[in-house]
Amino acid sequence: MSIDDLMTELDDARLTAKANGQASAMVAATMSKAKLLGLLDKPPMRDIEPIANRPTVIRLVAPKTNDKGKAV
Repeated sequence: MSIDDLMTELDDARLTAKANGQASAMVAATMSKAKLLGLLDKPPMRDIEPIANRPTVIRLVAPKTNDKGKAV
């Protein structure tokens, strides 16, 4: 059995599901095809620091003032 054979079987299963109005079975067949083709492979996890451990950055911005020190 080859990937082509499996794809053909999944195509047939999807068509049968469509003819019978079985949307979830259609989705399952499509997702199975995507898995076989490697389209759903997750990228490797990067070693990143969790958000909770990151420092909080606060930027203070002063208002613009005129010659007399009043905000404009």
